[in-house]
Amino acid sequence: MKLLFSEYKSDYHNYIFPYVICAIPEAGDTPAAIFAQGFLPSSRDMQRYYMCRQVRVRLANFKLSSENRRIIRKGANIEYRYIAKADFKYTQTWQQFCKTYADIKFGQNIMTYERLDSLFQTDMITHFLIFTDQETQQDIGIVTLYVEDTKLAYFYYSFYDLDYHNKNLGMFIMTTAVELFSKSGQEFLYLGSCYSKNALYKTQFSGMEFFNGSHWSTNLKELKFLIARDQGTVTQHLIENEEYQRLFCM
Repeated sequence: MKLLFSEYKSDYHNYIFPYVICAIPEAGDTPAAIFAQGFLPSSRDMQRYYMCRQVRVRLANFKLSSENRRIIRKGANIEYRYIAKADFKYTQTWQQFCKTYADIKFGQNIMTYERLDSLFQTDMITHFLIFTDQETQQDIGIVTLYVEDTKLAYFYYSFYDLDYHNKNLGMFIMTTAVELFSKSGQEFLYLGSCYSKNALYKTQFSGMEFFNGSHWSTNLKELKFLIARDQGTVTQHLIENEEYQRLFCM
C-alpha cells in the first residue's frame, strides 16, 4: 500500500504540525492486511483508508464475562439471523427504520436519505445481522458488516429501536456479534474508532485491543489516558509527553 500524509491545521506556537496518515491499496493488498496496520476505510469503495485510534477484539482470546452474560440474558426473547448482502432486501420500511435511529442518535438529517441509501449499496457491506423480537415478530435492529474470509469482520453501522433501552439493545447487538464471530473462527472483529468516554463501551470484551499509533495495545489504562488527554488543551505531541512515556513506554 502507498501512504499519503494529508496536512491538517497546524499549531505553530506549540510546534504541532499534524498530518493524517492515509493508505491507498496496491495490487495484492487486502482490507484485512490494511486494517491490521491500524487503518479504517475513509471511502466506501475501500480505495482510501485513514490511520486512527480504533478498537478490535482478538477473538481467540474472547470469553463471555459476567457482564456480557448479563447483557445476553436481557435479550433472551430476541433472535438474530446472519445473512449475506445478496439475501437482504433494502425496503422503504428498513430505510425509515434506519433514518429514525440516525436522526435521534446523530442529529436531524446528519445522515440524509441519500447518504443512507448509498450506505446500503456500498462495497463496505458484505453481510448483515438482523435482530427480531420473538414476541412481536418485529425487526428491531440491524448491523452492517464487512467480512473477509476468517481474517476480518468489521462492525460498521448499527441501527436499532431505541424504545428497547431497558434491554440494553445496542450493547446486546454488539455482544452478540462478538460472540457469533468468536464461535465462527474469525480472527478479529473491528469495532471502529475510540476517541471519547462514550466509546469505551467497545472495550467491554476480553481480547480487546486498541491501536495507539505504533502497535495494538491491550492496556485499557493507556486508552483512558489518551481519551482524558484529548479532553484538555494539548500543547505537545504525545511522544513528548513525559507522563505518557513514563507510564506506558518503559
